[in-house]
Amino acid sequence: MSYILSLTTFLPILGVLLLLLIPRESKSLLRSLALGVTIITFLVSLPIMTGFETNADFQFVENVPWIAAGPFVMRYYLGVDGISLWLVMLTTFIMPIAVLSTWTAVEEKVKEYMICLLLLETGMLGAFLALDLFLFYIFWEVMLIPMYFIIGIWGGKNKIYAAVKFFVYTMAGSVLMLVALIYLYFRGLEAGFTSFSLMQFYSLNLDPQTQTWLFLAFALVFCIKVPMFPLHTWLPDAHTEAPTAGSVILAAILLKMGTYGFVRFAVPIFPDAAYRFTPLIATLAVIGIIYAALVAMVQEDVKKLVAYSSVAHLGFVMLGIFAFNQQGITGGMLQMLNHGISTGALFLIVGFIYERRHTRLITDFGGLSKQMPVFAVIFMIVTLSSIGLPGTNGFVGEFLVLLGAFESELRWYTVIATSGVILSAVYMLWMFQRVMFGELDNPKNQTLKDLNPREIAIMLPLVIMIFFMGVYPNPVIEKMDPAVKKLVSQVKRSNPTAEAPSAMQGLPEGHPVVVAPAASSGNSVIPAGATNTDEAR
Repeated sequence: MSYILSLTTFLPILGVLLLLLIPRESKSLLRSLALGVTIITFLVSLPIMTGFETNADFQFVENVPWIAAGPFVMRYYLGVDGISLWLVMLTTFIMPIAVLSTWTAVEEKVKEYMICLLLLETGMLGAFLALDLFLFYIFWEVMLIPMYFIIGIWGGKNKIYAAVKFFVYTMAGSVLMLVALIYLYFRGLEAGFTSFSLMQFYSLNLDPQTQTWLFLAFALVFCIKVPMFPLHTWLPDAHTEAPTAGSVILAAILLKMGTYGFVRFAVPIFPDAAYRFTPLIATLAVIGIIYAALVAMVQEDVKKLVAYSSVAHLGFVMLGIFAFNQQGITGGMLQMLNHGISTGALFLIVGFIYERRHTRLITDFGGLSKQMPVFAVIFMIVTLSSIGLPGTNGFVGEFLVLLGAFESELRWYTVIATSGVILSAVYMLWMFQRVMFGELDNPKNQTLKDLNPREIAIMLPLVIMIFFMGVYPNPVIEKMDPAVKKLVSQVKRSNPTAEAPSAMQGLPEGHPVVVAPAASSGNSVIPAGATNTDEAR
């Protein structure tokens, strides 16, 4: 399984090259090839999950020299641990579903659309796997370009406005992160570090003032990506104008880049600053939960309602991360996956009815359960998952977040945030009732056809995951548990005044080091605390 991470990451690029050889008039072939490439990428990624050993180390490591210019050394450095593993699997799982959803939704410039989707997949996978900060930044920027075109070319009537707003928000934060990254690199040079390796920066001792400014720079870009209140305003516009596949990818994967950025970079590199800003982050998270829920309740556009629900759900993720304990972070990680499945499914459902009626206004529907019974059942399951009904995937992550936050110093924040659970049930069930029940007053609704086999095939994997992760989430938790413990242990040690939870007691301070040669990858592992490969050798 040598170079399995590179193979998974760059298989979509191979698909792009093949798409370039196909005439743009062959729309069916273009769609089929893109779907085939995403399915193969998913199958290739499965050995990453099945071969992953349950420990806190980075595995399947690929670490080779890439760019060397004077003192600047950038390495092609990939690895996966329990934190990034499931986000990689979520990406490869969602992409075939997103491509399949475009079968009848996109008829113009199909070739360019499929190329953008495949480029986007490579950017997302690379960002989750990169362990070199420079390499991470490149993948981070790669994601921005295809999503900009997906919204700006294939979006709705206000697509240019939404695309530009998305680009400006994201790019402004990215430039600030680049400045912070360069400054961090020079501080690393002073400490004797020779590359942009993330492992080195984990062990870099920075004074409190430096940590504060660098944390703010990284946190701003990640807060925009989450998005957190009050930096969330680009999201409803982007979701509303994006085509169905764009909304699915944006909700299921791209938003997780922000929360993942906190877990992988901002918190472990600048732990003291993270502790100092916890009250602010928690306050913004709780405001986002309540505010987004209240705004969602008054939405007339069902797609915009789902978009605001994303702001609320990811507020819970941020609350769990900044609880700084195992329950909270585990719940936050689970909620990232659950949100990707449930909200991605909701956007697909919105896409199905939009293709039939070419409207998203709630008032234009009513009584669809009589006309579309299969659609009604699937819609109900996804709705209950989104509000966190026990037995569905949304419950477990949300419960662990609230449990972890309540056990931390965020107790009163948790009490307030709990009201968001009630509010989510209000706006989701009210929306479901208005769309699915009542009389079929509008003649256009009386001729609607139920889901076809392709649409059922799209939704079936998501429904299965909703129940699997709701009834038996332990296999997912077991894989991420050691990495989460390691993260909590690192952050607690940097803040001696914080009381480590009992689950952390007895955790070994180090791990045996097994490092593959630089030119090889295989299922090699490196300890999360190692500074770099050369030092490990």
